[in-house]
Amino acid sequence: MAERVLVTGASGFVGRQVLAPLLARGFDVHAVGQNRPAAAPSAVHWHAANLLDPAAPLPLLHAARPDIVLHCAWYVAHGRFWTAPANGEWLRASLALAQAFAAKGGRRFIGLGSCAEYATQAPGDAQPWPESRPVEPATPYGQAKAALAAALPGLGISTAWARLFHLFGPGEHPDRLVPAVLGALREGREAQCASGRPIRDFSSTWFVGQALAALCASPVEGAVNVASGQAVAIRDLVALIGELTGRASLIRLGALPDRPDETPFMVADTTRLRTAVGYAEPADTRGDLARLLRFTLPA
Repeated sequence: MAERVLVTGASGFVGRQVLAPLLARGFDVHAVGQNRPAAAPSAVHWHAANLLDPAAPLPLLHAARPDIVLHCAWYVAHGRFWTAPANGEWLRASLALAQAFAAKGGRRFIGLGSCAEYATQAPGDAQPWPESRPVEPATPYGQAKAALAAALPGLGISTAWARLFHLFGPGEHPDRLVPAVLGALREGREAQCASGRPIRDFSSTWFVGQALAALCASPVEGAVNVASGQAVAIRDLVALIGELTGRASLIRLGALPDRPDETPFMVADTTRLRTAVGYAEPADTRGDLARLLRFTLPA
């Protein structure tokens, strides 16, 4: 019998992209989210629940009866999530869900973390960040995520923690980097950017969805960086968008000031994802950006 996976936040930016990969791996997929996306696979079973309601976990777990929980739900309002009090609310709700799941005999709980949990780099440090890097989050968002990650091993069941890096994909907030540049180019406006010198690790939510499905299917426990492992300067990513749209002349690097506290290098060491989890597919940033263009630009 196929194992049953419950995906929380399944209508969100990341959660929606893991549903089809889980089905492809033979899981019986159940989902809870604010709404059912129009493109959601018909084979997914949907449940209604407000996870911030302390009474929600038990009825949800009774209805879905999952063997595995992939917990993607969190407060992610653009520009506000870094310091929002909702981070504390989601920490409490997530712990309650995980504890109720373990108490009901659940087998495996996987949560989504962030590179924001890691200590920012020291000057001159330009090496990929392994999972062993010190966890010293500088924001309430990172602190809440790190607290949940630290609590999971105490559940007494199999647990894993997927630390995501820099994402792009369908449904992204229009003010974030990739959609902001795409939006300006689509409308024939200048795409004003900062210098673009910082190095980042970009991957699409399509790539991450496949990687998370692989993590669900694996026995790997603890933190796993789920990212491309590719070092790309922001300016090079922006230039690639300009090339793919044929509107590179509208890009204005340096038109906006750099943030004074910008971390110059944030790239994942993905050895554990590739070797322990066994997900070694390379991220196709160019191909996924071209795919995204088909969602955002007129033919």
